[in-house]
Amino acid sequence: MDWGRLLSSKRFGLEDYDDDKHHNRTRFQRDYDRLIFSAPFRRLQNKTQVFPLPGSVFVHNRLTHSLEVSSVGRSLGSNIASHIEENTTDEELLRKLPGIPDIVATACLAHDMGNPPFGHSGEMAIGSFFSEGKGLELKGIIGDRLWCDLSHFEGNANAFRLLTHHFNGRRKGGFALTYSTLASIVKYPYESALAGVKGKFGFFVSEEEHYKKVAAELGILDKGDGKYVKYCRHPLVYLVEAADDICYQIMDIEDSHKLKILTTNQTKEYLLAFFEGEGLEHVENILSMVEDKNEQIAYLRSSIVGLLVDECSKAFIAHEDEILRGECTKPLIDMISETPRKAYEACSEMAYEKIYNYSGVLDIELAGNQIVNMLLERLVDAVLHPDKSYSKLLLAKVPQQYDMRAKDIPSRIQAVTDYISGMTDVYALDLYQKLNGMSLPVI
Repeated sequence: MDWGRLLSSKRFGLEDYDDDKHHNRTRFQRDYDRLIFSAPFRRLQNKTQVFPLPGSVFVHNRLTHSLEVSSVGRSLGSNIASHIEENTTDEELLRKLPGIPDIVATACLAHDMGNPPFGHSGEMAIGSFFSEGKGLELKGIIGDRLWCDLSHFEGNANAFRLLTHHFNGRRKGGFALTYSTLASIVKYPYESALAGVKGKFGFFVSEEEHYKKVAAELGILDKGDGKYVKYCRHPLVYLVEAADDICYQIMDIEDSHKLKILTTNQTKEYLLAFFEGEGLEHVENILSMVEDKNEQIAYLRSSIVGLLVDECSKAFIAHEDEILRGECTKPLIDMISETPRKAYEACSEMAYEKIYNYSGVLDIELAGNQIVNMLLERLVDAVLHPDKSYSKLLLAKVPQQYDMRAKDIPSRIQAVTDYISGMTDVYALDLYQKLNGMSLPVI
């Protein structure tokens, strides 16, 4: 793959429209601003990251997480743009390179926009509804490929749909983002039939042609075998992935300390392990001058983020040729130097043992599963039988952008998953309570 072709400011759905003459911002900068001011991005404020919201101790939600990932992604993008600049004399490419930090930052903003309420339990609830619940009956109605998509429901694929699908009353091309930004969001550029045990894939069958169009424009390598659709990653996906890996692991530990799941000494032990030699001496010297325990952990967190940004940048540069050939199969975080890599792995193991099995986290997963499953049951039944009295009442509540009365059933079913995946935790809970007669509106 070629950097000059991979960096394209062409807009999806507005390929022939030129809007540059009225703006001092680049198209990539406008992508970023477009997402920041959008309703789906704003709704991330009330979507669970890991811990229940909004307790007496303020922890990360999807919005704060996405903003932090975007900040880290911009730093990674700047490092890589500087590296490419030092190694090319291509004038056209040199003009495009300043766009890399904005592309990565925007893709980071968008990386969780397709996630349903209640964190990853919301994804699992949608998937299990179709794979082992009442949605299993729909397999013969909606077709094997769409059923496979929904039974492996994936937030990353849903984000690509959210950003490219032509919803009712909206403009063609969805958010009309640039091709490079869209490609940088797709972490798993293959169809759901290749999802495997982890259940990861990059686009629904309904958006398959959209991704093919983007890939063809950018020269992303096609790795399909004629039976299944599969592509190489856009190189900037590695930076988006690294930014997410850096943030969620370290910030989850900081949140765990605030919630007293981990003691200060336990937290410091895990975080100090990222450093060695003079770096460790410097960090310990700074800590000796800070008395506030939360501030100590915040300092360690910021130092580790800086360290991992440098490490992941070096890993990308070391493997750039492999990445451009589409042969790199590891995330950058797995290719950093030994000391921080082992510390990261230790944090990951501890997180699964102590953080993700914390009672509050499990309670959210259990409740979220029940809420999402019930909403799916009611809404799927309503779109299958729209002339029932109850169905008419329920469908009247659904915003117009979701085409619940589409001519074909597959489109109606996807409208249901679009609606539910766009809900916040609070909205989903409120609707659940109202549909069960547990809550009545005040007039």
